[in-house]
Amino acid sequence: MAVDELDTRILRLLIEQPRTSVREYARILGIARGTVQARIDRLERDGVITATGPVLSPAALGHPVLAFVHVEVTQGRLDEVGDALAAVPEIVEAFSITGGGDLLTRVVARDAGHLEDVIQRLIRLPGVVRTRTEIALRERVAHRMLPLVESMGRGAGERRGGGR
Repeated sequence: MAVDELDTRILRLLIEQPRTSVREYARILGIARGTVQARIDRLERDGVITATGPVLSPAALGHPVLAFVHVEVTQGRLDEVGDALAAVPEIVEAFSITGGGDLLTRVVARDAGHLEDVIQRLIRLPGVVRTRTEIALRERVAHRMLPLVESMGRGAGERRGGGR
């Protein structure tokens, strides 16, 4: 989906000031409230905006340990194992991957012992062959989308011939 410069400006506001009203966004941007709302509706409909809820901190919720667990799965059981992973609350994300393993999970835990308990639970799942765990020491780049959105917005201006 093409994101133009106005979309980029709206997305920036949504990211940086998520609790602001559409009316205030319109005032800041100097455009009609209906235009802002229509753009937001289109971005939601097109799947660019996928959520509007708060971003929660696992550490603040008592789960400061972050690990990435690679899961190797018996051939033909990927869907079954994926469904089973969804039942483990400490797994906050899981992806099918290429390379070393079949699934990559992002796991949070209270401490190292709790992480071991979660991994042991994964190992016991039918269809799991083995796991490999990597513990994150420190977040170096937080999850972000704004730099990508801004680069796309700049590209839209350049494609129209108005590059900066």
